[in-house]
Amino acid sequence: MMQTESAQAALPYDRVYNFSAGPVMLPTEVLEEARDELLNFRGTGMSVMEMSHRGKDYEAIHNETVDNLRKLMNVPDDWAVLFLQGGASLQNALVPMNLKQEGKIPNYIDTGYWGNKSIGDAKKLGPVHIAWTSEPTNFDSVPDDDEPQFTDSPAYVYYTSNETIGGVDYLRDAKFNTDALVVCDASSNILSRPMDLSRYDVIFAGAQKNQGIAGVATVIVSPRALEIAAKQDLPLMFSWTKAHKENSIHNTCPCWAIYMCGLYYKWLLKNGGVDWIYPINERKAKRVYDVIDASEGFYKPHMKEKNRSRMNISFQLPNEELTDKFLAEAKPLKMSTLKGHRSVGGVRASMYNAFPESGSELLASFMVDFAKRNG
Repeated sequence: MMQTESAQAALPYDRVYNFSAGPVMLPTEVLEEARDELLNFRGTGMSVMEMSHRGKDYEAIHNETVDNLRKLMNVPDDWAVLFLQGGASLQNALVPMNLKQEGKIPNYIDTGYWGNKSIGDAKKLGPVHIAWTSEPTNFDSVPDDDEPQFTDSPAYVYYTSNETIGGVDYLRDAKFNTDALVVCDASSNILSRPMDLSRYDVIFAGAQKNQGIAGVATVIVSPRALEIAAKQDLPLMFSWTKAHKENSIHNTCPCWAIYMCGLYYKWLLKNGGVDWIYPINERKAKRVYDVIDASEGFYKPHMKEKNRSRMNISFQLPNEELTDKFLAEAKPLKMSTLKGHRSVGGVRASMYNAFPESGSELLASFMVDFAKRNG
């Protein structure tokens, strides 16, 4: 009944389908290339992990990685592309620090766990205005462009484009009714769909979902945001301006994590870039949502239909006993890390760029079979 054999046969090295929200599956060929270059990178006699971050060999890796991210996202030359430590979480503090403006209050849109975290950090640095929240409906949606209520002349508007826990996504480049700077935490959907940079001033993302491995965050900053950041007197590691001036090599940078991002970007570019992966991501998600919709309530999605994430599909079964059974039966089929976040429970299937289509086929087939046997 389930096409498990063909799906599992697509995975080399006896690997599993890792549905984790992060860190996540990487392309097999990226892992193989990293393996082959691990001990002796292209005749240098050393690993990338052993290189000086100031040396010419690493500098070439670094510059190619920056250039390829610019290509993938069509980043203009006058925008900054930064590779910083501290993950996306550190940017929750660096955003209000770099974009502080006298007499102006940051405006935040609260759509879930990560938006809530960013608000909590920003409040420790100054006043914050909550322009919109979906907390009353347990973070099941995002606002339409005209719904947030902004203050007069906000310092910036901040939103999370995809919430990994509730599985809610804007599925668009928001165009809010404001001329303020727009800041977006795109950690879990960057490079999964085209993004129009004219709608943003800062886009940041931890690398361990759709770009590479944990240990580095990418931060893309517009000229007008850089101009404001340049007015701040910040310590070296907190300053976007100083990082931009030194091409993100203002200290010993996370060379291996940046190298892995570089391999990932080359894989994506070789196959056709974001325009290539976008319809694949749509297909993967649709297979699972179609099963949910046809299950007559056996599977209940957390999010509203118009905001269904393509990256993180969060749903409930009729009871906890069935949830435990579902997870237990999925494991021998090499489907791993499907348990929902503790704050919402249920099941969460995260399928980022490098997650194989065969994995979504296997999950969908298993879900149909499980509902028939237990519904």
